[in-house]
Amino acid sequence: METNNQNQMENQHDQNPPSLYDKIVNSSVLKMGVIFFLTILMLIPLNLVNDLINERKLRETSVSSDISMKWGRSQVVSSPILAVPYKYVQETFEKDAKGKEFAVKTTVEDWIFILPEQTHVKVDVQPEYLKRGIYQSVVYTSKLDMRGSFAKIDLESLNIPNEAVNWSQAKMIIGIEDVKGVSITPNLTFGENNITMKMNGNLFTLFPNNLVSDLKLADEHAVTSTFQIKYELKGSKSFNFLPLANQTKLNITGNWANPSFNGGFLPDDRSVSDSNFSAVWNIPSFARKMPQQWVGQYKIYNFQDLALSHEIIDYVSEVGHASAGQSSQVANDMDMVQVNFLPEVNNYQKTTRAAKYGILIIVLTFASLFFTEIIKKQRIHIVQYILIGAAMVLFYSLLLAFSEHFGFNIAYLISAAATILLIASFIHMITKNKQTGLLFAGILFLFYTFIYVLMQLRDYSLIVGTIGIFIILAVLMRVSIKVNWFQFDRK
Repeated sequence: METNNQNQMENQHDQNPPSLYDKIVNSSVLKMGVIFFLTILMLIPLNLVNDLINERKLRETSVSSDISMKWGRSQVVSSPILAVPYKYVQETFEKDAKGKEFAVKTTVEDWIFILPEQTHVKVDVQPEYLKRGIYQSVVYTSKLDMRGSFAKIDLESLNIPNEAVNWSQAKMIIGIEDVKGVSITPNLTFGENNITMKMNGNLFTLFPNNLVSDLKLADEHAVTSTFQIKYELKGSKSFNFLPLANQTKLNITGNWANPSFNGGFLPDDRSVSDSNFSAVWNIPSFARKMPQQWVGQYKIYNFQDLALSHEIIDYVSEVGHASAGQSSQVANDMDMVQVNFLPEVNNYQKTTRAAKYGILIIVLTFASLFFTEIIKKQRIHIVQYILIGAAMVLFYSLLLAFSEHFGFNIAYLISAAATILLIASFIHMITKNKQTGLLFAGILFLFYTFIYVLMQLRDYSLIVGTIGIFIILAVLMRVSIKVNWFQFDRK
């Protein structure tokens, strides 16, 4: 009886072929076109999510900068400079009331600047997190011990007579980027004298902030005395040292597991463990831009802090561009030793990287839905595609929100589990088939696991990602063979 009814329905269907509207609505080719258009449309909410991530990242940067302003910015410390005043007679010509020129002699005071012959610097850095609300910034406290000596001044090469030099007014200068970070007044030992260093910004313009001490030398032979400078300095994010001596040995140690060595010099020896690091530099003066001694003041360096970003694209060219037009004697970031104290996890950077794979997840999910629809012969409405796409976009908002409180890894696990459970249960309700829901949960699990693995592989992400997508394409091609695509043309 049932067979007869089915035969009658088939005969009736043959006698009444589907209309043009039915053919268009039920066309798989049209469905694929609509899905493709919907995929492109999903780029709009994905861009909105990226804007939200950038907004939160800017907020974190703003809070971090505010913390740095109050604690101490990225610090730049230099080798000390010896300054000795001298006088010379300057002759100028003026005109009297009758227009006749006459010579006017004026005594002018200037400075001789001498760089150290050798400097040995020990720096112990203690970085830590300083929090404000849900945001945090890396700050540090450092202890510096700087020792060295100066060579004898060559007055003959400077064409300055010895009697023109005022040795009793000689001064020692060290430069600091942000004096707000000076927690203990620097103490200078020069020869057998202990001297307290003070700020004197009006007298010298060599550095952004100049700490000066009076040496009161007896004569030119006292210049060669050894010196030692000890002080504590607070800063944030990076520690920078500008080597000025003929030979500089720098030893930096700290309790940080993620130091990044940048600037113009890499350490000769380094050791990095899970809780601390140590690095040693031996730097001769061959790359130094200024001479061993000179006359007249000028700016020693221009610090841009260009290596502060964790995604350094073209660091060398940026420094070159930033220093363009400056004097060739002015040092920049590439003339310094730089140690960046990177956060253990940058949640916004990782969330941004995850969002870049968003369109890939959507394409693969929609493709899986389409094949599921054809193979299982259960139609999925385009509105349901939109809802599933919205769930996948919402995944990145969940990831951003949870990562600010629980860290990226836990946030990714929670967001992925919630998204997979939501979509799989929705497909189960659509198809009324438990196995289909479980199958799609497994497919989404593989997709999100694949993206997470790609994010962990910095150096191999391209080759692993390309191979993974190639395998997925091969699987889709294999599944497509099981579908009789010509049946849709006949319908």
